Amino acid sequence: MAKTAQLYRMHTDEHLCPFGLKSKDLLKHEGYEVEDHELTSRSEADDFKDRHDVKTTPQTFIDGVRIGGYDDLRNYFDKAPAKSQGTTYTPVIAIFATALISAIAFSIGMRETPLSGWTFQTFIALSMILLAVQKLRDLESFSNSFITYDLLGMNQPRYAYVYPFLEAYAGIGMIAALPAWFVAPVSIFIGLVGGISVFKAVYIDKRELKCACVGGDSNVPLGFVSLTENIMMVFAGIWMFVIQSMYY
Repeated sequence: MAKTAQLYRMHTDEHLCPFGLKSKDLLKHEGYEVEDHELTSRSEADDFKDRHDVKTTPQTFIDGVRIGGYDDLRNYFDKAPAKSQGTTYTPVIAIFATALISAIAFSIGMRETPLSGWTFQTFIALSMILLAVQKLRDLESFSNSFITYDLLGMNQPRYAYVYPFLEAYAGIGMIAALPAWFVAPVSIFIGLVGGISVFKAVYIDKRELKCACVGGDSNVPLGFVSLTENIMMVFAGIWMFVIQSMYY
């Protein structure tokens, strides 16, 4: 006998509830035939909520019992919450992995050895650009988080507003192969100040902070990953001086 569930979700010209669609998909994935009830107006949705004494939609019913919204439905099927509220390295891993794969792809496209110094420099450059974009999405939020641990930002808050542009500039300059003296000092400076700041905040002061490296609203913990990022920026700047001195 087929399992059935009743789903009530908002579906109007102005609003298509994403959690309603996800609930429907989850129910189908779990083998349920879904009686899909679309609430096509705000008044219809309000009437439904008043009738069942609930504050939100979607709402799912199985065997006449109200399960609840999307998170409740996931819990009913013993699935992890849709979004973890704890700390996570996922954003940083996604950025670094994308940058590394892209750098290798660039190397292959330019007939370079995939695992070469040029690939490494490109990887650092792309990482810096992608991280800068994350910060520039909400510069105000980034600055609020950044100045709580960056030593220069604490004393000169305006530096927080400049930092993402310097990071993007250094990354773009590396890809463009601009003269080292024009780019490397910027990469070395922001990496050195950042590295010292992170080391002091985490390993000396023992503070538990969120890293602003992927924006001010992230749940990425400040620590080893942040320190490594800054060390890589310093190393990339030094590498530019070494490589260009060999060929020019």
